[in-house]
Amino acid sequence: MGTRHPGVDAYIAKAPEFARPILTYLREVVHEACPPVEEALKWSAPFFEYKGILCSMAAFKQHCAFGFWKGSLFVSGQGGGDEAMGQFGRLTSVDDLPPREVLAGYVREAMRLNEEGVKSPTRSKEREPKAALPVPDDLEAALRASEAARIGFEGFNPSQRREYIEWITDAKSPETRRWRLETAVEWMAEGKPRHWKYAKK
Repeated sequence: MGTRHPGVDAYIAKAPEFARPILTYLREVVHEACPPVEEALKWSAPFFEYKGILCSMAAFKQHCAFGFWKGSLFVSGQGGGDEAMGQFGRLTSVDDLPPREVLAGYVREAMRLNEEGVKSPTRSKEREPKAALPVPDDLEAALRASEAARIGFEGFNPSQRREYIEWITDAKSPETRRWRLETAVEWMAEGKPRHWKYAKK
């Protein structure tokens, strides 16, 4: 059986009054059509997952939105467009959605695509890698003074190095920059990436 996330319950409870029946209805249709579906909160909105992301929903002040992660492959003729996220336009009531059996069919199609490992053409474009940032003079000097920090820094991947460089160079005052530099050297000497505190254990 699937799972229900307490955060989704809270999201629905806090949504505008008009939105609650829409969100509740969408949630039930997804669970009925895909019994093993798992709920999650991503980017502060409810998502439904089965072998990857299936779909998501959101509530705004005057409308709701609902969309399938790979909806461009199988949802057509709906009212999405640029006026709202998802494929179904601005939802202000359950009546704005396709019939229940049609919606359930979309859920099952999304399941099939995930089972087969099909990628969404709108999400599978390879991103251009970011150019490496130059190492600022003060960081370079600090790395020369600490072999352990230099080894740690050189062992990081490009994005981890970028995170440290941006953190140091984004400091608003000389004092903050100095503190960040000292802290960065200490962490790098221990092989810790910039966001080590938030890494999963």
